[in-house]
Amino acid sequence: MHDQDGWEPRIAVDEGGARPLYLRISDALRRDVRRGRLRPGQRLPGSRTLADDLGVHRNTVLAALDELSAQGWIVRVPARGTFIASDLPPATPGRAGAATSSHALTPGFDLPREARGPSERYRRARRDEPQPGTLMLAGGLPDTRLVPADLLARAYRRALRRSAREVLSYGDPRGSLRLRQAIAQMLAATRGVVAAPEALLVTRGAQMGLHLVGQLLGRSPRGARERPVIAVERYGYPPAWEALASGGAELVPLPVDAHGLDVEALAALAESRPVRAVYLTPHHQYPTTVPLAPARRLRLLELAARRRMAVIEDDYDHEFHFSGAPLLPLASADERGVVLYVGTLSKIFAPGLRIAWVVATPQVIERLARLRLGIDRQGDLAVEHAVAELLEDGEVARHARRMRRVYSERRAVLQAALSRELAEVLSYELPAGGLALWCRARGVDVDAWCQRAAELGARFDPASSFLFSSGRRPYVRLGFAPLDEVEIDEAIRRVACALRPRRLR
Repeated sequence: MHDQDGWEPRIAVDEGGARPLYLRISDALRRDVRRGRLRPGQRLPGSRTLADDLGVHRNTVLAALDELSAQGWIVRVPARGTFIASDLPPATPGRAGAATSSHALTPGFDLPREARGPSERYRRARRDEPQPGTLMLAGGLPDTRLVPADLLARAYRRALRRSAREVLSYGDPRGSLRLRQAIAQMLAATRGVVAAPEALLVTRGAQMGLHLVGQLLGRSPRGARERPVIAVERYGYPPAWEALASGGAELVPLPVDAHGLDVEALAALAESRPVRAVYLTPHHQYPTTVPLAPARRLRLLELAARRRMAVIEDDYDHEFHFSGAPLLPLASADERGVVLYVGTLSKIFAPGLRIAWVVATPQVIERLARLRLGIDRQGDLAVEHAVAELLEDGEVARHARRMRRVYSERRAVLQAALSRELAEVLSYELPAGGLALWCRARGVDVDAWCQRAAELGARFDPASSFLFSSGRRPYVRLGFAPLDEVEIDEAIRRVACALRPRRLR
């Protein structure tokens, strides 16, 4: 059994109205048990000590202890003392139950009204957790079963063993120098992006990077009559919009077609509105998978430099290209310092490994790092050192090559399954890369179809999940990376079964 361990009673004996004092004392002791201040088996101070501490008569304390003993909260052991019971009674409804609750169900203060806009889009796109056995064709998730967990675990242990003093202490909010150097070398070798370590900020995921960029670029100058504008693609990732809007900017959607973002629409918007930045996914547009056409890339960089407009480049799915050489990021051709380049390792490894980066000019990185201090002092330095080791040893590159082969095979299996089960309903242009297909549906209510498929254990996304504004379009996105060949076939079979009773005649 535990001793008192420094516990002191916190009981306001001069409050409580008509409720008897001994009951207020017993209520307070019950609350401390529920909140963990008193643990099962812990010895209470003696009744005289409690009475002295509370400034009440000893008989009042004895009455409170009798009440607790009768309810099963305490046990009295002769010659040893009074202890919190090892087997606690369940919380009871009504007043006694309310008195022992450790948390209120509603806040005791006024919450500011939630802004409309991005938060509503995020709620619309967010899905309930899938039921066990659900086959996930949704999103562009990787297969976490293929993560080299042993390699990562060994690198993590080595980081702790060799550099414990460094990785367990405070570090640079920009990220460990070793990881920034390793990422910079990878970007130069695989993407043509040349960046010094001081031009790179490591973040806990791309979402954090976008949030910091939104905080930096969303602030209105003093005396401004309207908020700054961040232009976004009409189809996109709602949580990214949420992050970018966090600093106060107004998000304005722009059209997306078979050649990517409509850059001329951006130019027209900049003529009439204070466009401070544009956010896009030029390598594989999310969710439509189309790349930004070369002529539009050049036009975008020229327009951004002339308008002094930031280009927030989310290099989504760069690693996964299956035919020909991948297009280089916009950042590789940025000679005017307009691009903020956001990338991540979450698709190579897993979403739970929160390692991402922002590349920009050193002045911008310094500002972002200062903003980062307001929400997160630094990243996990042991993880950062472990990932740096895997980058330096070439393990990340080898794993990425393996994943390209696996995902290319799975894409072929998905194509075959669609031809077999849904050829009359779905059509698509095969993208050069990425982890999903963007399919046009004929004669189908795609939202109802997705809902019915989820009931049958297969999840995929309709176009409405990605639209900036509410509405419906006859498209669906089918991911193939998280499922093996057998699972893909079964998932498409379920999707086809869900369609048959809902097909519009």
